[in-house]
Amino acid sequence: MKATKTLQVRVRDKHAKALSAQARQVNFVWNYVNELSARNIREHGRFLSDFDIQKYTNGCAKDLGLHSQTVQEVSKEYVTRRKQFKKAKLRWRKSDGTKRSLGWIPIKSGAACFKSGQVYFNRQYYKVWDSYGLSGYTFKSAAFSEDTRGRWYFNVVVEVDTTQSTGTASVGIDLGCKATATDSNGVSVPSRDYRTLEAKLGLAQRASKKRRVKAIHAKIKNRRKDKLHKYSRKLVNENAAIFIGDVSSTKLTKTKMAKSVLDAGWGLLRTMLAYKCAHAGIVYQSINEAYTTQSCSRCGSRHSSLKGRPGLGIREWTCHDCGTHHDRDINAAKNILALGHQRLAGGIPVL
Repeated sequence: MKATKTLQVRVRDKHAKALSAQARQVNFVWNYVNELSARNIREHGRFLSDFDIQKYTNGCAKDLGLHSQTVQEVSKEYVTRRKQFKKAKLRWRKSDGTKRSLGWIPIKSGAACFKSGQVYFNRQYYKVWDSYGLSGYTFKSAAFSEDTRGRWYFNVVVEVDTTQSTGTASVGIDLGCKATATDSNGVSVPSRDYRTLEAKLGLAQRASKKRRVKAIHAKIKNRRKDKLHKYSRKLVNENAAIFIGDVSSTKLTKTKMAKSVLDAGWGLLRTMLAYKCAHAGIVYQSINEAYTTQSCSRCGSRHSSLKGRPGLGIREWTCHDCGTHHDRDINAAKNILALGHQRLAGGIPVL
């Protein structure tokens, strides 16, 4: 069985100048399409499709130094985002200034390949740090992208063979702020990557050391991704079913807990588990976690003293009915696991 996967490799810094030049031309095409679409709506009252836009951009690729299919992909992406955000006109892509857009060069399926140990695209070779063995894959759609530090990456969609996980257990996961995740086995992933480096970040910001600020932000991001990748891979290898609480990070970012919620990286963990479980052929479900913190995982009795923000300070408690001593997060994870098993047993009701 085949599945798609996106691989990301770093491009050597010596190609940054050439890629930045192409990215500026991509921005030019985007802005032209943006103005063309808005003018057509204003004058004719209808939206242009990507097929309509191509009539106006045919033949410009050679003069701009772009691949012809890159121009087509820019038009296609523009139409997709315009529909997504339901706007007649999108933001301009800026090539210069402090608020410039990060570089982006879309590549259509089959327009790039791996040749002589390098990525070949638009009659140019790009050396990369090949950590995946790209020669063993057939490239589909791809893109060059730039990060805030000016480093370029090659992102490509490939097909991979899925391997069935040999795990037989099941696990429930409770998401939190003090620990990003705590599972029913008692294993937790520490949070506070941003908080750890917040003081150093503040010093760099006050000293106007922009490069240092970007480096610290990158370190925070890489630390978070590294630990979540390792944790999610371990869960997928050891289990046949994974259940996770459905707490909404979007809603909580509008409260006083916003900094802690964003630091935890719940959305990133969910994304990793979703695609890794799909590739491994195991069950992954989001569970309604209502009352999982207040309910005893052994006898099911509910304790109202753990309710709301005041109850967040209670990290351990003892059930007044059965006398079981609980860790707050592990107890919630066990309840999520139990709810997940009930859903599997009951199946999906007929509507």
